[in-house]
Amino acid sequence: MTGDRTPFGKSSPADTKGRVTVIGAGIGGLTAAALLGRRGYKVLVLDQAIVPGGCASTFKRKGFTFDVGATQVAGLEPGGIHHRIFSELDIELPAATPCDPACAVFLPGETAPISVWRDPQKWQEERQRQFPGSEPFWQLLSALFKASWNFQGRDPVLPPRNFWDFWQLIQAVRPDTLITLPFTFMTVGDALRLCGLGDNLRLRTFLDLQLKLYSQVDTEETALLYAATALGVSQAPQGLYHLEGSMQVLSDRLVEAIELYGGQVLLRHTVESIVTANGKAIGTVIRNQKTGEVWTETADRIVANVTAQNLVKLMSSEPSIGNLTDNLSVKSETSETTNKLPNQMAGYKYRVDKLPPASGAFVIYLGVHESAIPANCPPHLQFLYDYDGEIGENNSLFVSVSHPGDGRAPEGMATIIASSFTDTRMWWNSVDYEGLKQKYSAGAIARLSEYFNLTPESIVHQESATPRTFARYTARDKGVVGGIGQRIPTFGPFGFANRTPIKNLWLVGDSTHPGEGTAGVSYSALTVVRQMEAASKI
Repeated sequence: MTGDRTPFGKSSPADTKGRVTVIGAGIGGLTAAALLGRRGYKVLVLDQAIVPGGCASTFKRKGFTFDVGATQVAGLEPGGIHHRIFSELDIELPAATPCDPACAVFLPGETAPISVWRDPQKWQEERQRQFPGSEPFWQLLSALFKASWNFQGRDPVLPPRNFWDFWQLIQAVRPDTLITLPFTFMTVGDALRLCGLGDNLRLRTFLDLQLKLYSQVDTEETALLYAATALGVSQAPQGLYHLEGSMQVLSDRLVEAIELYGGQVLLRHTVESIVTANGKAIGTVIRNQKTGEVWTETADRIVANVTAQNLVKLMSSEPSIGNLTDNLSVKSETSETTNKLPNQMAGYKYRVDKLPPASGAFVIYLGVHESAIPANCPPHLQFLYDYDGEIGENNSLFVSVSHPGDGRAPEGMATIIASSFTDTRMWWNSVDYEGLKQKYSAGAIARLSEYFNLTPESIVHQESATPRTFARYTARDKGVVGGIGQRIPTFGPFGFANRTPIKNLWLVGDSTHPGEGTAGVSYSALTVVRQMEAASKI
């Protein structure tokens, strides 16, 4: 902030379509802000972090660049969500290479991986060889993916909350969409049994590993329609991509677009609460982390790029309307709060409170000599393992490896990033946090050493992150990552809407349809922009 206490600038709001505050500079928030700026809104983005990008940002150590969380991107192909958005913003897409295979999955006790190839024919041959007799299941997934992808490409609004939303949903429905209806309430486990594969433990183990990456839950809980898209997007003409440089280039390009269209991104500025009056969101209480100054900032509309849990917290501590000023400082020592959740949010809070515990992540970041990387190493690998026999978290370890010359490591070096979902409660309740962290790190190194040549001499840098780390640097409640889990009660038509119960307040990010990943949160941002544009015309 420049110190003039007018973050929106001195131009009159009448010169634009209105002022929009975006809470959170993750990919969803940045995308919404850039699109709104492009369409004539005055935009202010606020984030407590020191760099934009949220869980898709990066950090540097000893010449290495590490992706914080997300390590791959979907939607860069022509017609993909990032391609669509960057085309509208008139900015260049980041350079990227397709991941092929998208992932090499190592099942327990096996030394040869199952390669998820980008080429559809190669992938079909691979799965038929690996899982004989399973083709009816894969053909079902393929048919559901095609119908769901076509449906999603027509920009439906899920779940709908008013007539305009419902009309967008109806317009997206075509005869080919009807194939999905009988499977709406089925899980992947149901589909396996339907295809006579319910007892195929090897196939189920593979699916459990893959689905945990995308839905946070296993075959018995993951909604089938969600799984069809998550498992099908790896193949051409879609695909997963490795960005040149780092994941940071995606958010940096979006920040450039925001500033190009007259918006601002203020880092190290924490939004402490959302201010409402008469059932409408009218402003935010902001703290400048550098100076400690607290003030309120009015806005015509607010977009929250936070978790559903964080949204409830932001609504629970509300300054009284008497303290709200237009671009004027309100000192924290005189600010009064009601600490009361608006009545409209009571049902919303009840639903959030009833959600199954969301997952956090344990991540280990390694900077290594290239000699530690086996020849022809895939860009992404996945293992099943247990960090420690006493902990008992049998889980998926997802591994991303840098490419020579991709900007993530000095010459002759490479990065290895290995992540796993974990129960956040264990990390917050542990009486020996550092000891638990050491156990997880040792377990990860031991498992990785079965594939990589990891020795004290080959490891140049090592550090790890836990849910506590993510809570500190991303402000996500309890450090949860990856959304709310794609179970039947929380996916698609049954999930959390972009519209909140508070007028002029929208939610974007992985708590909303279509879920986690940079492509998913960008789609949610586009939905919010379309909803906002439609509302401005009424």
